[in-house]
Amino acid sequence: MAEHACFTLDAEPAHPGFVASFLRVAGGECAFIETNTAHSVPILLAALEARGLSRESVRYVIVTHAHLDHAGGAGALMNACPGATLLAHPRAARHLIDPAKLIASATQVYGAERFAALYGVIEPIPAARVRALDDEAEVPLGDATLRFLHTRGHAKHHFVVHDPALDAVFTGDTLGLLYPRLQRAGLFAFPSTSPTDFEPAEARRSVERIVALGAGTAYLTHFGATSDVPGVAARLTRCLHEAEGWLDEATRSAAPLAELEARLREQIRASMAAEAREVGLSLEASDWELLALDIDLNAQGIAFVADRQRSTSEARPG
Repeated sequence: MAEHACFTLDAEPAHPGFVASFLRVAGGECAFIETNTAHSVPILLAALEARGLSRESVRYVIVTHAHLDHAGGAGALMNACPGATLLAHPRAARHLIDPAKLIASATQVYGAERFAALYGVIEPIPAARVRALDDEAEVPLGDATLRFLHTRGHAKHHFVVHDPALDAVFTGDTLGLLYPRLQRAGLFAFPSTSPTDFEPAEARRSVERIVALGAGTAYLTHFGATSDVPGVAARLTRCLHEAEGWLDEATRSAAPLAELEARLREQIRASMAAEAREVGLSLEASDWELLALDIDLNAQGIAFVADRQRSTSEARPG
């Protein structure tokens, strides 16, 4: 076993290359970064065992934010790793200690049966085992030091993990999405603007903060490692400017929420098609199936923020 290593784990085999967890090993200690859902926990534990590592060697479970495709399995993984401490953004930590609001919100969207199929059981984590980290906090892992940077834009409760010993940064959703099957002609990256906290200006600043680290590798939860951090950042910044324009237009519109979402889905799809043409990527039907969920979520996220801003403006005294 290498003294310093990082292993990318495909956390949802039914949809390969969709969501990753990372097993970071430093000497005799290790950490899981991202958990995906409770259904993924057996995969993570099997990866640990396959590398001759014990559950007791897991010092940390780290989640970049509390969205359930990143943190839904945190409670189950903590139960399986009795010596681990959960590291999270302060805004995320309280929802992982008491996940009732996360569960209620997602159940309202999906229904109880679909929620269980997607996410499994969301286990609460004892507060004594959770450590909330301020911006630029540092924690040791073996002889490495992990540094945590708050990065708003995708969510208010998001951080990234800078790992100088690996010359790497674990970016969660801050550096967007980079599905492997869509890289066959050139770089095809796009942001996640999913509900409910999309802030385009903050998202761009967070991308700039990642680039300023100068890390040679970025590990994206969706999906895997890239050494072209500046290239991904440049494409993402352009997409975020475009999304900001859509948000401004939607905020000025009097259209109902459902109509906004439909219009935004068309704008996002057209933008993706244009980006694909630019890099010489011919998007097939299976590619559009892969992108369908992100198109829906991105449209919902922008429409939600626009509707909230319209309501705030209407409520403001004239």
